[in-house]
Amino acid sequence: MKNLSLLVLLILCSLFSKAQPNLFDINTIQKIEIQFPFSDWDYRMDTAKGGSDGYILATWVKINGVQFDSAGVQYKGNSSYNASNNKNPLHIELDYIINQSYQGYSDLKLANGYADPAVIREALAYNLLGNYMHCSKSNFAQVYINDSLYGLFCNSESVGKDFLSQHFYSNTNATFKCEPENYLSSFTPKLTYYGTDSSLYYSSYEIRSQYGWNDLSRFIDTLNNNSGSIDVILDVDRALWMLAFNNVMVHLDSYTGMFSHNYYLYMDDNNRFNTINWDVNMAFGGFNMPGPTLFTFLSVTQMQNLSPLLHSAVAARPLIKNLLANAQYKKMYLAHMKTMTNEMITSGEYLTQANQMRAIIDTAVLSDPYPFYTYSQFVNSLTTSVPGSLGTIPGIQELMGPRSTYLNSTPEFLTVAPVVSGIAYSPASPNLNDTVWVTASVVNQNYTYLGYRDAIQNIFQKIQMYDDGLHNDGTAADGTFGACIVVTSPAMQYYIYAENVNAGIFSPERAEFNFYTILANVTSINPGDVTINEIMSSNAGAVHDQDGEYEDWVELYNTTSNNVSLANIYATDNFASPLKWLFPSNTVIPANDYLIVWLDQDTSQAGLHANFKLSGSGEELMLSYAGGPVLDSVIFGPIATDLSSQRCPNGTGPFAIMAPTHNTENCYVGISEVNKQSTISVYPNPAKDYLNVVSDSEFNQVLVFNGMGQVVETFAVNNVRSLAMNMSGFSNGIYFIKIGERQELNKIIISH
Repeated sequence: MKNLSLLVLLILCSLFSKAQPNLFDINTIQKIEIQFPFSDWDYRMDTAKGGSDGYILATWVKINGVQFDSAGVQYKGNSSYNASNNKNPLHIELDYIINQSYQGYSDLKLANGYADPAVIREALAYNLLGNYMHCSKSNFAQVYINDSLYGLFCNSESVGKDFLSQHFYSNTNATFKCEPENYLSSFTPKLTYYGTDSSLYYSSYEIRSQYGWNDLSRFIDTLNNNSGSIDVILDVDRALWMLAFNNVMVHLDSYTGMFSHNYYLYMDDNNRFNTINWDVNMAFGGFNMPGPTLFTFLSVTQMQNLSPLLHSAVAARPLIKNLLANAQYKKMYLAHMKTMTNEMITSGEYLTQANQMRAIIDTAVLSDPYPFYTYSQFVNSLTTSVPGSLGTIPGIQELMGPRSTYLNSTPEFLTVAPVVSGIAYSPASPNLNDTVWVTASVVNQNYTYLGYRDAIQNIFQKIQMYDDGLHNDGTAADGTFGACIVVTSPAMQYYIYAENVNAGIFSPERAEFNFYTILANVTSINPGDVTINEIMSSNAGAVHDQDGEYEDWVELYNTTSNNVSLANIYATDNFASPLKWLFPSNTVIPANDYLIVWLDQDTSQAGLHANFKLSGSGEELMLSYAGGPVLDSVIFGPIATDLSSQRCPNGTGPFAIMAPTHNTENCYVGISEVNKQSTISVYPNPAKDYLNVVSDSEFNQVLVFNGMGQVVETFAVNNVRSLAMNMSGFSNGIYFIKIGERQELNKIIISH
C-alpha cells in the first residue's frame, strides 16, 4: 500500500529534465562549477597530487547548472601540472560516491592549456582525428571553484568504460594506459619485448582492467618476434591510422616521440588489441623531442620537414619499424597519411576549424584569470612562434602550411597509386542469404581485395577480387574486378583496397573506419512503430534477468498489429553517440507486444544485454537507424530505486513513475496498480466524461490529485458506496484518487 506522501515524493521527482547543452558540443563552452567546503582547496589538491593522487571530496559539482553532490576532484597531468601553477589540469569523478552522470558521462578530464598559446590544440587534434579512428570527443569549458572563475580548460572525453562500450562493444577486457612510471628510464611503453614474464612490463604500462598482463606480453612478443602474425592480435589498420596522425600532425608527445606514451591499448571481443590516442594537447609541434635519443630538440623547420618514415628503422619503436617492414602495411600507412594530409591540411580544413574554435573561445581567453600566455600571443598563435619551456612552440598555420608542401613533395607521397571507381553490387536489392557480386573498375594495380563484415563489431574478412571474366566482372582483363559475398545481415559493410608495386589506396579512402554498405531487403519500421515504453534505471530487487541479476532495463512496445524486425536498429543512452549498441539482426517484437533489453554493459550474457547502463539521476534513451530516422527518444530525470517510468497508455501516453509492470500492460483497467489489493473498482479507465467509483464499504468523499500531488477536486457525498463523477472539465492526463479516509491511491487516466 502506498500512502499520499510517498506518491507526492515520487511525482515531484520530475520525469522529464530540461535538455542541457551536449557536454562535448564543439560550438558551446561548458560551465563547470566546483564547490569545496574549505578555502584551502588548492593546498589540499597539491598535497593529494604529491601523495597518492587521491580525490578531494567536493560538496558539489555543477555542469551547466545541473548539480551533482559529493563528486571527487583531483589534479592530473605530468608536465602540465606544477604546484606553483595558478591553474592546473583537473580530473572530476561525478560518481566518486554516488552513482550519477551528466548525459551518461561521469568522468571529466580538463586540460589547462599548458604549452599551447593557441589554446585549441587538443580540441582541434581530436576533432580532426575523429574522422579516421575512434578517439575522445573534445571541446571547451570555463571552470569556477568556490564561486571564482578558475579559467578556460579543454574538456576531453575520458577513455573509460563508457568510451570502450561505445566504440568496442565491451569494456571489461584487457585495458592498458601506456604511461611509464619513470619517463627518464629506458622502460617506457614503446612495446619493446623484455620476455614472457609479465612483471617485466609493470613499470611501463598501467593496467586498467582486472586482468590482461599475459595478453599484453603475448601481443608484444608477437609484434617483436612474429610480426607476420600481428594482425591476429592487433587491429593493424587502427594502429596505422594512429601512427599516420602522429606524423602528419607532428604529435611527438605520443608513441612516435621521445617517451613513446600517451595511448591506450584495449583488447576487443575479437581478441585484438586496439590503439587509442590520448592526451593530444601538444600536437602541432607543441612537443619537439622526436627521440629515441634523449633531449634531442627539433626546430620549427625540422618539424615542418619531419619525415613520413620517422623511426621506420629504429628498433626502439617496434610498432613503427615492424609494421612498416611489411610492404603492404607500409603502403596502407602512406595511403592513410596522404588521405589525412589532403583532406585536413592541404585543403585548409584544419585552419577553418581552428578559426571557428578561436572565435568561440575568444572572450573566454580574454577573461581567463590564469593564462599561460598573453592574449596577444593567443591572437597571433596561428602564424607566430612562441618560446616554450622545451623549445619553440610554432604557430599552427606556420607549421602545417609548409608541412603540407613538404609532405606532398616527398618520394613517398609522389608515388602513383591505383585508381578505384565505379563501385557497384548486384543484385541491387538482395534478400538475406543471397549471394551478392561486388565489382569495381581498378586501374594501375597488381592486387585488389574486398574487405567485408556483417556487423560493426566484427573483423573485416578479406578476399581477392579478380579481372578474369569468371567473377561477374565482364570480360577478362577489361579493368573490372569482381568478388562475391553472402548477405548474412541486413547491412553488410565493405570497402576495396588496391595496390601496385609503389603505392596503395582504399575506397572509401577513410577505410576501415568508413565503409560502404549493402542493404538487404528487410522491411523498415517507421517512427512510432516501436516505442520506449518503460524504463528502470535503479533496480535493487524489483526484477531480475535470466541469471538472477538485478540490472537496469528498458521495455520496448510494438504499437502495430504486425511482427516488427529490429534489424539494423541501434540503441543508445547518449544522443551524441547514436550507434552505441546494435540489435541482433534476428530480433523481432511480435504484434502489440513487448521486448525487454537489459542495460547492464554485459553483452556476454544470453539474451538482449546492451553495452551501456543507465544513471539513476536520469539521462537519455534513443532508438534509431544509422543516419536516421529516430524511432523514439526520451530524456528522463531521477527514478527512485525499484520504481519505473512508464507510458500510459502503452506506447503513446505520457510517462509516470510507478511500480514496475515489466513485460506487461502499463495501464490497468479497473483496479489500479498503485494498490492491487484495493476493494474499490474504478471504471471506465481511461475515462472520457464520467468515472464510476464502486466500493465494498461506505465513503464520504473522493479526493482527486494531479501529478504534483495537489488536490484539484473534492467530491463530497453522504455515506455512499458508489459515485459517478463528472470528469468532463478535467484536462487529459494522469490523476490519482483517494476514497474517504483510506490510504490507498488509484491511478486514473482522462482521455477525452
